[in-house]
Amino acid sequence: MTENSQQPQPAPSTELPTQYTPAEVEGQLYERWVERGYFEADAKSDKPPYTVVIPPPNVTGSLHLGHAFEHTLIDALTRRKRMQGYETLWQPGMDHAGIATQNVVERELGKEGKSRHDLGREAFVERVWQWKSESGGQISGQMRRLGDAVAWSRERFTMDEGLSQAVQTIFKRLYDDELIYRAERIINWCPRCLTAISDIEVEYQDDDGELVSMKYGEGDETIVVATTRAETMLGDTAVAVHPEDERYKHLVGKLIKLPLTDRSIPVVADEHVDPEFGTGAVKVTPAHDPNDFEIGQRHGLPSIAVMDEHAVITAHGPFQGQDRLEARSAIVAALRAEGRIVAEKRPYVHSVGHCSRCKTTIEPRLSMQWWVKVGPLAKAAGDAVRDGKVKIHPQEMEKRYFDWVDNLHDWCISRQLWWGHRIPVWYGPEGEVVCVGPGEEPPSGEGWYQDSDVLDTWFSSGLWPFSTLGWPEQTESLAKFYPNSVLVTGYDILFFWVARMMMFGLYAMDGTPPFHTIALHGMVRDQNGKKMSKSFGNVVNPLDWMDKYGSDALRFTLARGANPGVDVPIGEDWVQGSRNFANKIWNATRFALMNGATVEGPLPDASRMSSTDRWILSRLNSVVAEVDAYYEDYQFAKLSDALFHFAWDEVFDWYVELSKTTFQAGGEAAEVSKRVLGEVLDVTLRLLHPVVPFVTETLWTTLTGGESVVIAEWPTDSGFRDADAEREIETVQSVITEVRRFRADQGLQPGQRVPARLTLAGSALAAHEAAVRQLLRLQPEGDAFTATATLPVAGVEVALDLSGVIDFAAERKRLAKDLAAAEKEKAQANAKLGNEAFLAKAPDQVVDKIRGRLAKADEDITRITAQLEKLPEA
Repeated sequence: MTENSQQPQPAPSTELPTQYTPAEVEGQLYERWVERGYFEADAKSDKPPYTVVIPPPNVTGSLHLGHAFEHTLIDALTRRKRMQGYETLWQPGMDHAGIATQNVVERELGKEGKSRHDLGREAFVERVWQWKSESGGQISGQMRRLGDAVAWSRERFTMDEGLSQAVQTIFKRLYDDELIYRAERIINWCPRCLTAISDIEVEYQDDDGELVSMKYGEGDETIVVATTRAETMLGDTAVAVHPEDERYKHLVGKLIKLPLTDRSIPVVADEHVDPEFGTGAVKVTPAHDPNDFEIGQRHGLPSIAVMDEHAVITAHGPFQGQDRLEARSAIVAALRAEGRIVAEKRPYVHSVGHCSRCKTTIEPRLSMQWWVKVGPLAKAAGDAVRDGKVKIHPQEMEKRYFDWVDNLHDWCISRQLWWGHRIPVWYGPEGEVVCVGPGEEPPSGEGWYQDSDVLDTWFSSGLWPFSTLGWPEQTESLAKFYPNSVLVTGYDILFFWVARMMMFGLYAMDGTPPFHTIALHGMVRDQNGKKMSKSFGNVVNPLDWMDKYGSDALRFTLARGANPGVDVPIGEDWVQGSRNFANKIWNATRFALMNGATVEGPLPDASRMSSTDRWILSRLNSVVAEVDAYYEDYQFAKLSDALFHFAWDEVFDWYVELSKTTFQAGGEAAEVSKRVLGEVLDVTLRLLHPVVPFVTETLWTTLTGGESVVIAEWPTDSGFRDADAEREIETVQSVITEVRRFRADQGLQPGQRVPARLTLAGSALAAHEAAVRQLLRLQPEGDAFTATATLPVAGVEVALDLSGVIDFAAERKRLAKDLAAAEKEKAQANAKLGNEAFLAKAPDQVVDKIRGRLAKADEDITRITAQLEKLPEA
């Protein structure tokens, strides 16, 4: 069926332990793969390239279910492509994670009673490097546990010398092209981490706050504004109203008194104000609100900062030195004492941004920072998808992508940290500003100093698809493996990491996007579809499940839930089910080997095969084609489900069982079936390998004697189909299934033997009588045979003699009792559902429950009635 099976194979060993124990094989198998260099990528190879980068996990991180999910999908893709003959590169590495890593090391210093300032910048950075070498990167070992087939010799870190050179190079180019600039703007500020943070590092949640309405001005020139941040009123420089709002036209252009201060502020007209919201008037604090900053720019308003970097009030007066929350209460009290509080609403639930690292409420703050002018870069990123250079999968995610890149604001890239890529800009004593590129000498002498800020972590990770390949040098790896074939990542960072890689890749690589396809997946959730969170108590350590059930079981569960762009629920019982599947593969292969399944020699001609053999080979080729189509469409759930049902249902539960009588009979037919079974197992194990690599490696090498399934050839569809054989076996399955159902309905034990007469003369099923009898535990009819039940199924007749097996009178009495109970349940449910008064008062869930009881009663009545009809008279 495939080239792999036509090649001479060494005689395989049929020795397999009676039980599959993942812990005994996974670790040693992985180390063997790494030692043999299976995962390495050769830039000189003439094979077609297939490149995927790992979304670099934080150096502070450890493997969580989200990592395990994403890595499983990427690993499956690259393992399959390797088997298809591609030169595959799955690029590993880690992100230096500026804020997170600095926080970790600062906490360690705190235990010693020190701060980073006690060490100084240079010594602190050395301390961070020391921490990385000793404690950072534990996730690498966990990736090995999962089976990640990455090119470890190419592992990169965003602070490596080569990647640092790439960062400095692109900063210099963007700066020279006037796409990087320094300006005073509103940024997200964390008063705990003491740095600007990006939008992705802000987590929004509903908090209980307060909404206070305050009266500004005096007499006829008063105006009411509302705010949730009363402390910022000390920095107000205007009140804004809509230009068409008749209520306030007489005030526009006038100065009104700002309470608690000795200042007066103007009333300005601005179309940003919604006249229908609140009082239609808003306070304007340009130094502490991004929208107010824009209003201030349009109207030439001053920006007055009233808080320092710790969110402590700096404005002169009685509130100076107070924390922002302390000042909020004090200012409201002072305004209340002056009679200026018009209304107060507590609690007032509203969305508030928090630092994702330390959970502190972020503070919008006017600050001098470095920015990327994203306009032309974002346009190129949008056009690359619109023009078809880059495909987003699933396609419905394109709209979200365009909504983001088409409306990007300039990107604040400076961070007030010590750990990270320091901004390569020097300032001179006369106000000079010099940007220094790689290999250039920075200016020196009295008064010259380097900018103290570092770059946003996303700046360096945005270069990941090409910086890891040696850019800006024109390396062999860059020529071979750029652009990436696909980016597999979560839809949650589509707007952040993906967009930045698109912008930088197109800019740095002469218009060549960083990848051909963006395959987006959802988030892992618990089995009830709930977000995993420590506060919910539903967070799972994937290592626990791998220890308990094996890495293959976790991988298969995650892949089987992976529909494109859709969140993935997962529960422990599902992982246990996948462990059972691995055990089923193991036990079925062990049985097959013990019964002579082989891959030696070519497949016999179809004319020598039984219809059962031709059926399974026809189905095998259909599944090969089906799985290939699903892989090309990133339908991991569908391909996993197809393999599960083919392997478990068709191969193990039907083909193996139907072939047992053939094996027992021996002769040429048995030898043909042994070779067919070997072929089916060989191909099935290769199809399963990318998702469940460990168990398939052990079984495939034992079955075939091959070196490793990692480098085996991916199966191809030979085109062999046999519709007649498929119909014939479907009929056999129908007969067996129907008789099994009848036996179960009559309360017969699975192993209990029953005399039976099979009327198969002239039917294609005649060749399967021995298998049918064996699978259904049907004895020959004998001289005293009496047909007490006759089942016409799929054009044949199965007559059963149950007289010595069932007490018909007792069985009829039992069924009659069950039928009466079901009819009573139906009557009660109908009575309630027919009661209009009950329906009007009962909660929806109660009504739904009763409808469910009615449906169940109907099903029971139908089933029991059918059983009674089939039961002979006593």
